[in-house]
Amino acid sequence: MQLLNIGFGNVVSANKIVSIVSPEAAPIKRLVQESKDDKTAIDATCGRRTRAVLIMDSGHIILSAVQPETLASRLDNSISKDENIEE
Repeated sequence: MQLLNIGFGNVVSANKIVSIVSPEAAPIKRLVQESKDDKTAIDATCGRRTRAVLIMDSGHIILSAVQPETLASRLDNSISKDENIEE
């Protein structure tokens, strides 16, 4: 199981991530608000500004204060490290 650091000591299972998106677009804002209303949103920003929204395969939405590009590079690095271990 691969874990992805999403900031401030919070980690998520990398295998469960469907998408990492910016929260700026109106459809994503609606998705986040609906998720908060349905109690399926997880706020991992520690009071800071939301910079990335992680959409999980379970339907949960995770809010992170780390840029989507940073999360993507961390995810990419963890995958390549895992491939090196298997070889």
